Amino acid sequence: MKTAVAIRRDSNFLERVVFSKAFWVVFIFFGFAVPVYKSLNRELPAPLPVLKQLPNFELTNSFNKPFGSKDLDNRIYIANFIFTNCPSSCLRLTAEMQKIQKRVRGLGKKVALVSFSVDPITDTPEVLYKYARKRHANPHVWTFLTGEKDKMKSVIISGFDVPMGELEEVEGLLDGNSVTMFDIAHTEKFVLVDDKGNIRGYYDSTKDSINQLMIDVGLLVNRNEYYTASN
Repeated sequence: MKTAVAIRRDSNFLERVVFSKAFWVVFIFFGFAVPVYKSLNRELPAPLPVLKQLPNFELTNSFNKPFGSKDLDNRIYIANFIFTNCPSSCLRLTAEMQKIQKRVRGLGKKVALVSFSVDPITDTPEVLYKYARKRHANPHVWTFLTGEKDKMKSVIISGFDVPMGELEEVEGLLDGNSVTMFDIAHTEKFVLVDDKGNIRGYYDSTKDSINQLMIDVGLLVNRNEYYTASN
């Protein structure tokens, strides 16, 4: 009859620690407590500079309804400046706004887009309505504005501090041929406005600058939510 012999091996230090209940209590505590502590005590980046307070304005939207700064209270918004017959940069600027509209769709009514016409004589509400529909603009997010020329100049030039020229003939190329077109000098920049009507930044239409604009929109949204929650 064979006799089984059991060999007893003492656990080493690491095994004793791993199989200890106290080790797992401490591990779970720090695993959850440290991230929570960091999230509650995180420091937000420095706030964006306040460049200017926009004056109050009231213009006309593509539905032929009054629309102005009061309708944008408590909303962060991105402004740009176009006209529907633009032969140069406006198609690109509008295409960028279409991309931005997709990027902010998860923010609901916190963020708005506003396109100001620099050719209000041509860009009637009816014209802007067709233009907006063709670009798949969500009317709850993206608004197109027109109005009397003097009002538009006041808002664009005096308010946003960007140019708005007169309709002029220019020479351009179309399918390799020289043609005469009509253009209006205007800025290609996007402007970020906070929920209090303050201008917080100007951005080029380049990829890097648009990405920075999106980061700064997120900073404004998160800062508002952080201070709302804190209060």
